[in-house]
Amino acid sequence: MPSSVRILGTGQLLELSRRMRTAGGPRIRQNMSRRIRRAAEPLHKDLQRAIRNQPLVSEGRKAGKRGGPSPTTRPFRAMLAGGVRISVRTGANPGARVWMDSTRLEPGARGVPKQIEDGRLRHPVFGNKRRWANQWARPAGWWSRTVQAGTPRMQREVERVLGDVRRDLQ
Repeated sequence: MPSSVRILGTGQLLELSRRMRTAGGPRIRQNMSRRIRRAAEPLHKDLQRAIRNQPLVSEGRKAGKRGGPSPTTRPFRAMLAGGVRISVRTGANPGARVWMDSTRLEPGARGVPKQIEDGRLRHPVFGNKRRWANQWARPAGWWSRTVQAGTPRMQREVERVLGDVRRDLQ
């Protein structure tokens, strides 16, 4: 499973969280949460786009072999993209997190995001556990490259939000 991305300027966020609690500003807290979520949304969308556009190359169908029904009920890449989530906390442990929620994936596909990130997806052929196939993806691809490219933008935006909230509290 790809690891999650967390933006935790712990000192700054904890100090602001305490000051917001003492100021009793639910409006400020809601505003900060909304803006931090907006800061994480571009990375969220980029990760979803990356998994939807991730090429998977198969070994091809062998002579005399036929297909069968799909073992998933949803389109495969759309299901994986639906597992990318954002969570924002402003309480005791404030921060933003973009992560892969495996509970949103179908039970047979829980390990697929990590396999694709590693570059090789091994799966049963149309759900038949006696026949297996390999598919290849770009190694170190959809998760790590996208996170590496999007994290600085997310950090800058969160820092800007923190500065605005700090100004509101003064």
